[in-house]
Amino acid sequence: MGIARAWKIIAAIDVGTNYLRMTIGKINMLGDVKILEDVVKPTKIGKDTFSLTKISVQTIHDTCDDLKGFVRLMKDYKIKYYKAVATSGIREAENKQYVLEQIRLRTGLNIKLINIAEEQFFMLKAVSNNLSLIDIKKSEQSLIVNITSGAVEIAIYKYGKLKLTEHVKVGPLRIKEALLDLETKTIEFPETMEQYIESKIYALKPQIQEFDIYQFLGLGGELNTICGIIRKKKGISKKNYFIKKEELIELAKEIGDMDNFQIKTTFGLSNQTAELLLPSILIFYCFFKITKAKGIQVPKLSLRQGILYDLSDEILNISRKEELINDIISSVWYIGEKYQIDKEHAIFVEKFSLEIFDNTRRLHKLGDRERLYLQVAAILHNVGTFISTNNHSLHSYNVISSQSIIGFSDIELEIIATAARYHCEDNPTENHNNYRYLSDRNKMVVSTLAAILKLSEALDISHMQKIKELKLQSTNDKLFFNLKSDSDLILEEWNFSKYVDFFEEVIGVKPII
Repeated sequence: MGIARAWKIIAAIDVGTNYLRMTIGKINMLGDVKILEDVVKPTKIGKDTFSLTKISVQTIHDTCDDLKGFVRLMKDYKIKYYKAVATSGIREAENKQYVLEQIRLRTGLNIKLINIAEEQFFMLKAVSNNLSLIDIKKSEQSLIVNITSGAVEIAIYKYGKLKLTEHVKVGPLRIKEALLDLETKTIEFPETMEQYIESKIYALKPQIQEFDIYQFLGLGGELNTICGIIRKKKGISKKNYFIKKEELIELAKEIGDMDNFQIKTTFGLSNQTAELLLPSILIFYCFFKITKAKGIQVPKLSLRQGILYDLSDEILNISRKEELINDIISSVWYIGEKYQIDKEHAIFVEKFSLEIFDNTRRLHKLGDRERLYLQVAAILHNVGTFISTNNHSLHSYNVISSQSIIGFSDIELEIIATAARYHCEDNPTENHNNYRYLSDRNKMVVSTLAAILKLSEALDISHMQKIKELKLQSTNDKLFFNLKSDSDLILEEWNFSKYVDFFEEVIGVKPII
């Protein structure tokens, strides 16, 4: 096979808040990605959404015209595979469905609306596939701050494992729109803006301060522009992607004394970039104050690069997802610890649930993605006890569905939360809104996962982990649970028997101890 035939050309499109962006890359059979071209067009999507709550007809027309240019470029490259996503600018618009449909009809592009957790997943995928370019010491604790026009996403790694992901709606464009009326009413506007940012990230401070952060990675938020300005001021031609804390503070003071026209002309920026520069700097500075870092590493990674890696994995069916799955599970355990779950019990339920799932695949025919749903539900099934032991399964549903867990869409999180709700007494029923509004396919997924969870929970009803080993054997209509234990299991057997009928009804075999 020649070199040219060994590569596929693919594209990632980000219909963002402030810009429309497309990255074209090529992938080889190993899934390596090489960037061929980046295209950027400014858009008023975010300005419309954050100030008017909906996207104007004119902005829709302009967006479609620009995206038609992207489509023509993809045709020139003969691109067959692409993935296009929309973020907060469209996600929060009241007329989002109309906008997406107009884009589809006028350009032929199918745009997927992704939530914050999916954005974080793609960004972390870009990071994990470029670790050789980033000076991350796994012995230290690292903070990653990704600033989009509408929000800030953070991730914390401890000893190389993802511990925490959070987000807050405090992006630079959102700040400019929110504080528009105050800008001409005070000469201390930068201080006012900083105070506003501090008020928005206040709840994150205690969580971040639990970790000793010495490594600070910055993504987005006009960081490339900031790096360029600092290099020019220092007279350095060599590209340096590390910003010292004192350099950021100095730049914030200088820009704080300028109006938008002065920023634009002094640094040779577009009007749109100039508007977002000060709020971007102040956001990074506010996070700086919570850490012990001496500067910001700027690895020059993007959401689109993460999308290209994800698309590469799908096309080539490459099994390199394990590390990111480990990150997801690590962050889920952190959520569990925050809600003070019984960790030993959760480990038991997780282990036995996955054993039952794997041994009944031929019956339920669910895949690895559903297995991951089950694993998360098993770990978090009892988080509701943090709120109350009464009706705790419903509280578990509410807690899980309100989380932002990287990599899961809104409907996937709903499946996980609903399965966890039914881990004990209640069975899925159309009388429950969380179950009734699921598709028929997803109702079956929830019922299957709930049936498995019920048996796993029953086998440790005492929370004493009496059972040391489980071996499963199946016939056409029975599933035998061979248990090894040194303790009396009468309580577990009694509780197990309560859920036998539901398991048999859903999965088609009768569980027998």
